[in-house]
Amino acid sequence: MSAYFVTSCGTGRGKTHLCELLISEWLFQGLTIEVLKPIISGFEKDSVSGSDAGRLLAATGRDVNSRNVDHVSPWRYAAPLSPDMAAAREGRSVPVDDVIAYCRRIINSSGADVVLIEGVGGTMVPIDGNRTIRDLIAALSVPTILVVGSYLGSLSHALTAYESLIQKGIEIDRIVVNEMADSNIPLSETRDALSRFVHNIPVVITPLSPSVQ
Repeated sequence: MSAYFVTSCGTGRGKTHLCELLISEWLFQGLTIEVLKPIISGFEKDSVSGSDAGRLLAATGRDVNSRNVDHVSPWRYAAPLSPDMAAAREGRSVPVDDVIAYCRRIINSSGADVVLIEGVGGTMVPIDGNRTIRDLIAALSVPTILVVGSYLGSLSHALTAYESLIQKGIEIDRIVVNEMADSNIPLSETRDALSRFVHNIPVVITPLSPSVQ
């Protein structure tokens, strides 16, 4: 069994799109897949099928129903803000220890060939008063796939996220330069530039995402 955590240098970099591509590739290889996006902010009850949880379920061929959404994304918040801020607007908080325990249980008991976990926002987005997505990744001890962009400033954003993960001792499986509507620099140029600064980590590119997630 393998497990991966998909994170990003910031919001709107195409994490969900990349997850869909990975799921399609693994299904083609005959692998079984468990998907999680344990925390969602900006969740709209009236458009579940278009949510990240809905898209992940659809990619794996599962029904987008309340039971499956509860399984994939147990902690959902309405405001499109960092999880700690979104939860606070509802008089709640993100129970990070419970999130960690839940993800660990799925990783250890799912029986799937691959467990794919998608984060929320960027690597350093706060999820409670003193912890970020980076802390969640470190607690799960699984390799991460870092999704970055190709625009003016993207190299700094990507390398900052890279350094933050390395400082925490998190294994980076690969860095993905994902093409988005704001990609105004050739992806190959960004890939080649990043490759000079990361050490023995593959840097790959993906084509234009159909939506921003």
